[in-house]
Amino acid sequence: MTTPAHAADSRYAWMRLAVTLALMTIGSSAMYVVSVVLPAVQAEFGVARADASLPYTALMIGFGVGGVLMGRLADRHGVMVPLLIGAAGVGGGYAGAGLAGSIEAFALMHGLLLGLVGCSATFAPLVADTSLWFVRRRGIAVAICASGNYLAGTIWPPIVQHFIDSVGWRPTYIGLGLFSAATLPLLALAMRARPPAAVAPPPRAGGPLPSARPFGVSPGQAQALLCVAGVACCVAMSMPQVHIVAYCTDLGYGAARGAQMLSLMLAFGIASRLISGAICDRIGGLRTLLLGSALQGLALLLFLPFDSLASLFVISALFGLFQGGIVPAYAIIVREHFPPREAGARVGAVLTATLLGMALGGWMSGKVFDLTGSYDAAFVNGVLWNALNLAIVLWLLVRLRPLGPRAVGVAAAR
Repeated sequence: MTTPAHAADSRYAWMRLAVTLALMTIGSSAMYVVSVVLPAVQAEFGVARADASLPYTALMIGFGVGGVLMGRLADRHGVMVPLLIGAAGVGGGYAGAGLAGSIEAFALMHGLLLGLVGCSATFAPLVADTSLWFVRRRGIAVAICASGNYLAGTIWPPIVQHFIDSVGWRPTYIGLGLFSAATLPLLALAMRARPPAAVAPPPRAGGPLPSARPFGVSPGQAQALLCVAGVACCVAMSMPQVHIVAYCTDLGYGAARGAQMLSLMLAFGIASRLISGAICDRIGGLRTLLLGSALQGLALLLFLPFDSLASLFVISALFGLFQGGIVPAYAIIVREHFPPREAGARVGAVLTATLLGMALGGWMSGKVFDLTGSYDAAFVNGVLWNALNLAIVLWLLVRLRPLGPRAVGVAAAR
């Protein structure tokens, strides 16, 4: 029997995954570009570090809220429609931000156009879409898809820093807008086909089955706990990702070194996401999340005693390697513990929580710096939020119980 061309796990599905990777690499660029441009924007507008962090916060809030809206649009009309809208948002947002005359206008362009309309279309909807095109290798496929977000962080910071140094941040932003407007629509047109009927993967040996009461609590409570965990881990995650360039500038190493560290951090994050995807297929999403969260907390602690240039490069690489698999693990957890027909909406909600955590953490770290004059307290703040994430994940893990015949029957019926 031959496999239909547009069936799950087909050659077309893998080709589509390659296009998805390119879309996310370009579409997610803004969340890293704004970190690189932070020192130049702060200097031009003459604002405090917390105020200079507001564009990132606005971007991530728009990114998160837009992910839910774009996900619903994709459910109705297919993923190509939100991708075409997102292309207009990214192109227009970059151009508008490059022409902004104040930090408020700069933040507005990031929140509304780049975040809500633009980048949001190239993250949660693409993760959900990818999960519908794969059954046997869903974990690694979702990991590859999510790696586009970190591939953006690897490629764009050094490129953007080069052009900021050469022509300034405003022409750089306008150039990014033109590039995005030219490439994203062409890639979006390749995503016209609708996904095959959703099929649940066979349960991992010894692993959980979708349940009417995931983790022994109501679905709403389980969803809320995962969302709080997502916020907490990403408040911690955002500290190095958003402020490493500014941190290096303050230490006297220069913005270019900080951009290189950010690129290195996210390059190792790609490896982490791929490795974690394979681990998810073996030990499940919740245990993979526990492992990533514990290692992320360790890496954050290492930033406190070590601030030499060489040590910061090493710690940045370790941080990327340790935390890269955290966010994709949430999508796998949802697919393992909730009924398949609910997966799209619940994956979108949890990923939105992680993005809101990045938004809160980016602003909070800048505010802590303004209050203390040092990033040490900001790193400690990240460690404490990471501890909250660990506590929630451990509690959920303890709550896991082998399903009895009645629970299995309920899961099968759903």
